[in-house]
Amino acid sequence: MDRSRSVEEDLVARMRGMLPHSSFSDAGSGRVVGSDDRFEQRSVDGASSSHFSIDEVDTYNGHANEDGTSSSDGSSPLGWPLGRRERSGSEASPAASGPKLQGYSSFMWEEKREKRETELSEVEMMKERFAKLLLGEDMSGGGKGVCTALAISNAITNLSASVFGELWRLEPLAPERRTMWRREMEWLLCVSDHVVELVPSWQTFPDGSSLEVMVSRPRTDLHVNLPALRKLDAMLLDSLENFQETDFWYVDRGIAIAEKDGRNGNRHPVQRQEEKWWLPTPKVPSTGLSEETRKKLQHQRESTSQILKAAMAINGSTLAEMAAPEEYLDSLPKNGKTNLGTTMYTALTSDNFSPEAVLSSLDLSTEHSTLDIANRLESAILVWRRKIHHKSNLNLANAKAHKSSWGLMKDFVGDENKRELIADRAETILLMLKQRFPGLPQTALDMHKIQYNKDVGQSILESYSRVLESLAFNILARVDDVLYADDQARRHLSPASASGRQLSSTQRSEKFGKDGPVGKSLLKDNTKLWSYASNLAESNGLHSPPSRD
Repeated sequence: MDRSRSVEEDLVARMRGMLPHSSFSDAGSGRVVGSDDRFEQRSVDGASSSHFSIDEVDTYNGHANEDGTSSSDGSSPLGWPLGRRERSGSEASPAASGPKLQGYSSFMWEEKREKRETELSEVEMMKERFAKLLLGEDMSGGGKGVCTALAISNAITNLSASVFGELWRLEPLAPERRTMWRREMEWLLCVSDHVVELVPSWQTFPDGSSLEVMVSRPRTDLHVNLPALRKLDAMLLDSLENFQETDFWYVDRGIAIAEKDGRNGNRHPVQRQEEKWWLPTPKVPSTGLSEETRKKLQHQRESTSQILKAAMAINGSTLAEMAAPEEYLDSLPKNGKTNLGTTMYTALTSDNFSPEAVLSSLDLSTEHSTLDIANRLESAILVWRRKIHHKSNLNLANAKAHKSSWGLMKDFVGDENKRELIADRAETILLMLKQRFPGLPQTALDMHKIQYNKDVGQSILESYSRVLESLAFNILARVDDVLYADDQARRHLSPASASGRQLSSTQRSEKFGKDGPVGKSLLKDNTKLWSYASNLAESNGLHSPPSRD
């Protein structure tokens, strides 16, 4: 009893030294001071009592816990009712603690509250995204949504448009946009963890016996291509971070035109692509960029070209693996000659067939006409391939039923060989067309494949590679704009010396642009990723990216 009293008196004395005198009542009075937030503590024999607020005890316990003498998480040896530390700061007594402790508690509370609000907002956002995917973008729940594969494809496309839609300058991506891209892509790509395939495997039991069982593993196309796409994604974002401090800057198009019309303005065109009026105009010093900056830009351009080629190869291989939907096949004419037209069909069936001569005879002056030719070639190839496959199966069935005459078999083999030859020639023309115009929009067949695709894994690979392809193309275009401005500045300064110092924009266009194959010369230090992408591109052909800017 005496020991308990001494412990209590010692604690009371320590509390009196820490807290204002008004926080205690007179000893032995037995009167409770304050409102419901205060309580009375008596000694064991009832001889003395002290009055504390709950917040005062909380503050003391927290302070004592830092010194290692007490803990607010455990029970008090005197059985004091401990208040919860989560109580609102507005309910605390102003005299409950010193300014330092009160500020520390307020800071900890605000930090926890902000963290909790951030976590809740991200959770709610994730719930909304997945609810939209599950409902097929039909938030009304009316059952009119699209399939899951198309919903994921649209989600990745829309996310890319919101993050990279206004990539008009060579500058680092805003931190909030970068975080948004990383966070939401992780949400969308986590679906691929559940796209698996079953493979046979041997399981050994403790008694030494073995049994063949089926085990799941990530599907081969996702296991190979998805890590490569993640790497390409990181490389593109890092390339934008390299443009933090540059020797060039941007001005609005109206300001650039006014400077051009001025007395001391430049006399060359203000922009490489005059039709894209919404893009800002890059400006360089009057003497042009430094040699170091120009070399960095050219190196960045070569690296981005390799990224573009890898993304195009993955996108092309994924689209090639997708089956043509029946909705598209039903809309095609039944005759390949009708799809191509008489002029192109005659050129393909000529004995003196030449791919370059056929391309030179076609109207490739506009993007619309070029895309129309690509659509007609794809549809004709598909019709011929289907006829070859269908007649092969039909004649095989007839041969099993009864012996065919040699004349009928000879005619069939001749027609099949002719269709095969024409289809191969048309594929050659289509491949050369896509190589000459790498910025060609997607064809009608590709869009139908994306729209009617039901495979979630293929949808993820196609949409992810497509948005990275578009991002790489835009970065290349912005680098070309700066190099064009530098070429014009050097030519205006010294035409004779500028032409021999660096590669002109016209030569770069012939080597890298639409008039030449993309990535014709690879970097010497190619990694395995580029080797894989190059082999894939050779076997499947380069696929054209969607419209950009």
